[in-house]
Amino acid sequence: MQALVFYLVYPLIYLVAILPFGVLYKVSDFFYYLLRMTGYRKKVILQNLRNSFPDKSPEEIEDICQSYYRYLVDLILETFKTLTMSDQEASDHCIFHHQPWLDRLYDEKRSIILVMGHYGNWEWAGPSFSLNVKHQLVVIYRPLTHPYFEKMMVRMRTRHGTRITAVNQTLRDMVATRSEITATAFIADQTAFADKAYWMTFLNQDTPVFTGPEKLAVKFDYPVVYIDARRRSRGYYEIFPELMFEHPKNTSENEISHAFMKRLEKEILQDPVPWLWSHKRWKYSRAAETKDSPIPG
Repeated sequence: MQALVFYLVYPLIYLVAILPFGVLYKVSDFFYYLLRMTGYRKKVILQNLRNSFPDKSPEEIEDICQSYYRYLVDLILETFKTLTMSDQEASDHCIFHHQPWLDRLYDEKRSIILVMGHYGNWEWAGPSFSLNVKHQLVVIYRPLTHPYFEKMMVRMRTRHGTRITAVNQTLRDMVATRSEITATAFIADQTAFADKAYWMTFLNQDTPVFTGPEKLAVKFDYPVVYIDARRRSRGYYEIFPELMFEHPKNTSENEISHAFMKRLEKEILQDPVPWLWSHKRWKYSRAAETKDSPIPG
């Protein structure tokens, strides 16, 4: 049954992937109107937006919601487009702004850890980095449960030289590749389990923060680089790497995680639309005894 579903759906995905960009976005417009009609997760989206922006009017919240729907459809179709994008198209549609300290760290044979949020087009950020930076990019991801679609996603994500590692193999892979010069990338704004998280205020809400990237950065003393992914216009993104912590071993507990979330928050406040608002990010509550946790640093 899984194979049947895949072979029925895959031709449609591939058809989208081979469309010229102009046609791709006309198709996206059509699906945007369908998504609006279905009201996909609208209750979750509106609640997230209201809690994050208590000073915005109902009209402003609704405008962001509708803009988010359009962005979300673009993001899905752009992800499918990765199946056929050339190196040149990947570079043109997601421009990487190289920084000289990246070459310095490579020459010093120092691996790095990349952190970014579900913001902009994180799928296109991978090829953009791989095509412009000497470090071997290794993306940490959660495998899909459907084996056929999992193989498709692996093929998509590794087309431009990126390697991927399942999240439960992260430490083992980092130990095994210590002799290589790598850039291990985390989408680090995922929801963490309440009892294992660092809690902080993020977008005006108590938020559990995933601390895995910080712990690994400290363990290996790999510099932490924030990936600022900006949407320049429809179908075009820009990547600005920022060196946050060159020597993580010198940081205090939770300092890296806190700084990452605050940096991501700044990005979201500047342009709230291209963040994953349909995700149930705030489904956990923290215990009363952790309410007054001190800010690190």
